[in-house]
Amino acid sequence: MKITDNRPIYLQIADNIRERILVGELKAGDQLMSTTQYATTYRINPATANKAFTLLVEEGIAVKRRGIGMFVTKEALDLLRNTGKASFVAEVLTPALSTGLNLGLSPSEILNLATVQLSTLSPKKES
Repeated sequence: MKITDNRPIYLQIADNIRERILVGELKAGDQLMSTTQYATTYRINPATANKAFTLLVEEGIAVKRRGIGMFVTKEALDLLRNTGKASFVAEVLTPALSTGLNLGLSPSEILNLATVQLSTLSPKKES
């Protein structure tokens, strides 16, 4: 993870954990680094990492086991996929389709272009 200046660090940490769950790097039941480990690794205040963990707990992505640490919930992947799909359609797909239509592309041309682009991407496991 590379910390940048353009967004709050706690959001960058939370996003990194979400992404690691989505790509399968972190699975249900896996333990997350502690706030102290984040503070040491990224030279941040432990409260910043704690703020990220609090956000993930509120979302149902992580659970705190007192005295042991933070863990990925068994619902985390499904929660992330469901919210991610909804935001993808609203924030990415619909505007892209609208732009394509505004450029004069027909729906069939857009579908053909999408098919070609999808074939260039590495195969992902479908669910």
